[in-house]
Amino acid sequence: MGALRDVVRQELVARQLDEQIAGRFPVGRRLRVLDVGMGQGTQALRLARAGHTVTGLESDSGMLAKAREALVGEPAGIQERVRLVEGDGLETGVHFLPGSFDVVLCHGVLMYVSEPDAMLAALARMLAPGGLLSLLVRNGDSLALRPGLAGDWTGALEGFETDTYVNRLGLRVRADRLDRLTATLAGIAAPLHAWYGVRVFTDGAADGAEPPTGEELDRLLAAEDRAGRTEPYRRVAALLHLCGVRG
Repeated sequence: MGALRDVVRQELVARQLDEQIAGRFPVGRRLRVLDVGMGQGTQALRLARAGHTVTGLESDSGMLAKAREALVGEPAGIQERVRLVEGDGLETGVHFLPGSFDVVLCHGVLMYVSEPDAMLAALARMLAPGGLLSLLVRNGDSLALRPGLAGDWTGALEGFETDTYVNRLGLRVRADRLDRLTATLAGIAAPLHAWYGVRVFTDGAADGAEPPTGEELDRLLAAEDRAGRTEPYRRVAALLHLCGVRG
């Protein structure tokens, strides 16, 4: 099943993404999906199982190998709907024609990109008119929260003044703020349509913490799902899930 923090992230993003897809496209339509920085392919495989055609773009050869390994375990019909490409999100124009996809995912990638605007513009160009751009980013407006709740007062004070943080891999990376991303999406003709918070209550869980099972897991996910849609809770979530629509 995976560790608690990852289970919450993947499940909430799946629910939110399915909600946006259902609200934009006819029931039963087979969509063309591009997953940029697909990692081990959790969302890509889930969408392929739902009948969509998915292209996964990943620059990390280790992650790409994990995605290929996971794909081998799928039925032949699902394997045929998935294409894996080694490449960088800044190079989408090298691999694909503009307007080639109905849905573009970019989850957990922008924090590693020093200048994200060019990449976001490139991703928007991949969308057909009316297409959906799904971004999952670290919330720059909540950087003080995790260290503060852990009693790290120096880290909390720093979190108010910066847009960078040290992630759990020990890397200093970027966070994004809702207001700035909203303006960026408007500027690239994919204005914000909906947004959610992800991991309001469970972001402080220890690395490797196991999720509960059964009804307790259902209640945990219900609480996180509700918080991610409700003010003021969603504004202090560790992650933001933004959905823009190509004009």
